[in-house]
Amino acid sequence: MKYKKIGDILILDENPGNLDELARKHNVKTIMRINHIQGTKREPSYEVLYGSETETVNRENKCLFKLDLSKVMWSKGNTNERLRIAKMVKKDETVLDMFAGIGYFSIPIAVHSDAKKIISIEINPNSYHYLCENIKLNKCDNVTPVLGDCLVETPNYKADRIVMGYVKTTHHYLKVAVNSLNEGGIIHYHETVPEKLIETRPISRIRDAAGERNVELLKINKIKKYAPGVEHVVIDALID
Repeated sequence: MKYKKIGDILILDENPGNLDELARKHNVKTIMRINHIQGTKREPSYEVLYGSETETVNRENKCLFKLDLSKVMWSKGNTNERLRIAKMVKKDETVLDMFAGIGYFSIPIAVHSDAKKIISIEINPNSYHYLCENIKLNKCDNVTPVLGDCLVETPNYKADRIVMGYVKTTHHYLKVAVNSLNEGGIIHYHETVPEKLIETRPISRIRDAAGERNVELLKINKIKKYAPGVEHVVIDALID
């Protein structure tokens, strides 16, 4: 049986069997099934199978994340990526976190780096609420939450590093991201891409968005299988 434990809630992918026994074994208060994540606000379609409370606090990479799994998503597959990015941030950088969610990237960056400022943009009011909660919970004074659409809000800021931790339609936001990136800045662009196009399509999209600016591919980081023949990847690119 496939499952993931988020705080004191168990998320199942398959038929659960004995729920009481499962709850005792994993020491959880609630058991849920997340059917899928939908829309640009990344809202879960879910079933509560056992218990009733859907809010929890998850600990990861020395960070605390408060969230309600009936309202917002959590991706365990990005655990290593969240810490990888945080450790790349240099002292006194201004970081722009597009599609910030509950602070998946912003909180680890604040906890594990000496970033000067982190601007976190999120469109979903529920996710924004927990982003603000997590800023307080982790005492991240250098994180500024912004409620709004990345297409509208991103042009209001300039940054040395931009995180684009969203997939499916992320390429539609590349132009505004590149325009807000300082010269010599780094962009971390997420994309779901067919395996045969990993080496070409994502970086080509970044170069198209950058126009006459020089783009240097630093790394292609594979996160996980998204679907048969499709990978979730992150492109690290330096743009002059």
